[in-house]
Amino acid sequence: MDINSLIAHYGYAALVIGSLAEGETITLLGGVAANQGLLKFALVVVSVALGGMIGDQVLYLVGRRFGGKILRRFSRHRSKIHYAQKMIQRRPYLFVIGTRFMYGFRVIGPLLIGASHLPPKIFLPLNILGALIWALLFTTLGYLGGEVIAPWLHHLDQHIKHGIWLVLIIGLVVGTRWWLKRRSRQKAQ
Repeated sequence: MDINSLIAHYGYAALVIGSLAEGETITLLGGVAANQGLLKFALVVVSVALGGMIGDQVLYLVGRRFGGKILRRFSRHRSKIHYAQKMIQRRPYLFVIGTRFMYGFRVIGPLLIGASHLPPKIFLPLNILGALIWALLFTTLGYLGGEVIAPWLHHLDQHIKHGIWLVLIIGLVVGTRWWLKRRSRQKAQ
């Protein structure tokens, strides 16, 4: 089975799993696969939105249940946590959707939202909307990026062969050098 068959067969499941937490890279790759015709664009968007939504929903529920205990461990960041919780109360719509786009905030954001006791009836629809916007944006970026790297992808196996030869040659040179040094040390003794 070649790589294209694997992507076509397991791609959507891999996208759901890969986008459960920080999934920008997997989403971009899903867009590239859609550009190459290996996956369908709409199903890539749905898959990564589903994974992102499930991941954030689980983190939100963990935050609702254990958020206080978890956040107490970050006593050094108490002022930042307090500020974020104020923002959640003042602008929950913006915060829930925007958390997805804040670098390094994707995991802690839903925990904070859950710990702030934002009602599930507000979080769930915003989570779904945010996941769809995020998935559409990053899949589209990957799709457009696929246009740029498509010529390179068609020659990927040739690049891999060159890379393997390069690694083998470097390994041979390093190994020979190590062997010669070891041999000269043994003769010196």
